[in-house]
Amino acid sequence: QVQLQESGPGLVKPSQTLSLTCTVSGGSITTNYYYWSWIRQPPGKGLEWIGYIAYSGSTYYSPSLKSRTSISRDTSNNQISLQLSSVTPEDTAVYYCARGTQAGTMESWGQGTQVTVSS
Repeated sequence: QVQLQESGPGLVKPSQTLSLTCTVSGGSITTNYYYWSWIRQPPGKGLEWIGYIAYSGSTYYSPSLKSRTSISRDTSNNQISLQLSSVTPEDTAVYYCARGTQAGTMESWGQGTQVTVSS
């Protein structure tokens, strides 16, 4: 059974870059045909999909965040990373990584990590 664990700083200053890592166990991030997404939930709001990196290494980002987002992977350590640049307090949220299928179902989720953007 695959498990996902997010990690990273809980506090980021405005204008800086938010960097998070998702460590995957119980399955390889290169296994066909899975898509590894980052998703966030701001306080009092719904889930917002940020982007994914596919089993092949290809990436796709939400148009609204594309200019500030980079998702990469470390296959040696079976990790997925998120970088979100030029953050503002509006980027404060719980950030999740999730494994999705070709059908678009998010079938496995990490527990999430709180990130607060504040000076």
